[in-house]
Amino acid sequence: MALRFWASSIANALRVSCASRAQLIMPAFSFSRSLSSVLDGFKYATSHEWVKHDGPVAIINITDHAQDHLGEVVFVDLPETRGSVTKETSFGAVESVKASSDVNSPISGEIVEVNTKLTESPGLINSSPYEDGWMIKVKPSDPAELETLMGPSEYTKFCEEEDAAH
Repeated sequence: MALRFWASSIANALRVSCASRAQLIMPAFSFSRSLSSVLDGFKYATSHEWVKHDGPVAIINITDHAQDHLGEVVFVDLPETRGSVTKETSFGAVESVKASSDVNSPISGEIVEVNTKLTESPGLINSSPYEDGWMIKVKPSDPAELETLMGPSEYTKFCEEEDAAH
């Protein structure tokens, strides 16, 4: 009984101490999936891939929201360079410690480059989904397909509604 009282007292003291220290050091916020990054200058598909059109090439990967839901990525199945992709069709897969998921292309075109760094470091998709973790670069065959994708605010709203439904 004395041990339980002592443990309870210590826990209460730590909770008060940690709470007051946290208030001094960090602003109040909560950790939730809704804090996933959605960046301006990108287009987003309902299947949670992004496209950044940069000159004649479009860069494609899964979104921060998708990688957050997948968890730690441990394997990436990539297509061959010089192949082609078709809008809303799988071109590869991402496997994590808790799930496996096909990756669909948000646009159609010719694959001009594949991020071979992902073979050795698949975790780049988690740590840098909008920079170093990109999967493929595509020369779009129909640039008008980009206009059918969501912008940042539309995608943010889509994710919030999808998460609320689950």
